[in-house]
Amino acid sequence: MFSIARIAHRHVDVGGVRVFYRESLPEREDAPVLLLLHGFPSASHQFRRLIDVLGARYRLIAPDYPGFGHTGAPDDFAYSFDALAGVMEGFVQRLGLTRFAMYVFDFGAPVGFRLAERRPERIAGLVVQNGNAYAEGLSDGARDFIALRPGAPGAQEAVRGLLTLDGTRSQYETGVADPEALAPDGWTLDQHFLDLPGRKEAQIALAFDYHSNIERYDRWQDWLRRHRPPTLIVWGAGDPFFPAPGARAYLRDVPDAELHLFDTGHFALETHLPEIAPLVAGFLDRVRA
Repeated sequence: MFSIARIAHRHVDVGGVRVFYRESLPEREDAPVLLLLHGFPSASHQFRRLIDVLGARYRLIAPDYPGFGHTGAPDDFAYSFDALAGVMEGFVQRLGLTRFAMYVFDFGAPVGFRLAERRPERIAGLVVQNGNAYAEGLSDGARDFIALRPGAPGAQEAVRGLLTLDGTRSQYETGVADPEALAPDGWTLDQHFLDLPGRKEAQIALAFDYHSNIERYDRWQDWLRRHRPPTLIVWGAGDPFFPAPGARAYLRDVPDAELHLFDTGHFALETHLPEIAPLVAGFLDRVRA
């Protein structure tokens, strides 16, 4: 016998932002909760297969941030990582989530760590997948990109180049050992949302704000040292933005963390779901116990 998750697709209003989220409906009401925080340029759909596999046993909740996926934000929404984290904090409150683990990937790391700073009592554990919080986890290309500033010659054009179909597809393919394991649906759907009115402008604003995350690394590392959350690290070692040293760096502050490196790129779930899903399940069972 096997169980296939039942999934609900919902919206909730958070301060004028109509947040879309997908949520599994597990068989047990007291199932552990895992908040899935997606990355760039994706949305909650990047977790579809993980939710299918684990959602019957655990309550998996995956929202779309403002400027991503199916979430609708007012035209005057000011895009920054503080603003995204504020919406996610309100989202958690609206759903009444008092204790949960977080799965943080890419943009999900700066969003999730801001949430952890604000609500440390709610964080039961961390699953970190190519979500960087250390200087050594930045590639040279990532450093060059983060150094871009509004008004600098060529800066906006450099960001826009990443928002094309070729740029989106390259984020999936770079560093992947087995390209046949990659379904094209991920980058195709991501590009659909990127091409919606106003979305590229939102992403440009967030790109120019990314330096604010680097400036908070010391704070997040201090949070990890003080709270020592149970931590599972699953990382695509071929990530062109966040290379493997960024994964190993977590062990300085959470030495009991469980670390797994995979021979793949940035979107490790796309190629290594069969390896990662059991690790997540075992982690949630241990956190619950």
